[in-house]
Amino acid sequence: MAKAKKQKQNEITFTENELNSLQELKQGFERVQNQLGSLQISKLNLTAQLDTIDDETIRLESQYLALREKEQNMVNELNDSP
Repeated sequence: MAKAKKQKQNEITFTENELNSLQELKQGFERVQNQLGSLQISKLNLTAQLDTIDDETIRLESQYLALREKEQNMVNELNDSP
């Protein structure tokens, strides 16, 4: 029975104002964590878009170089013709 009294003496009680402040902190942390998660997902999506753009850029650069080579060959043929 002495133990039960001692445990109750160690209990911490909070005022309603303190409980409200703790709840606001918890909600603030949850809000920030959700926003960080959303930003990370946005970053992943943008990275995927950048990868697609990089791939398309490489493809188009290759086409451009092939066209330049074709153009140069055509100029050489025209210059070599009598």
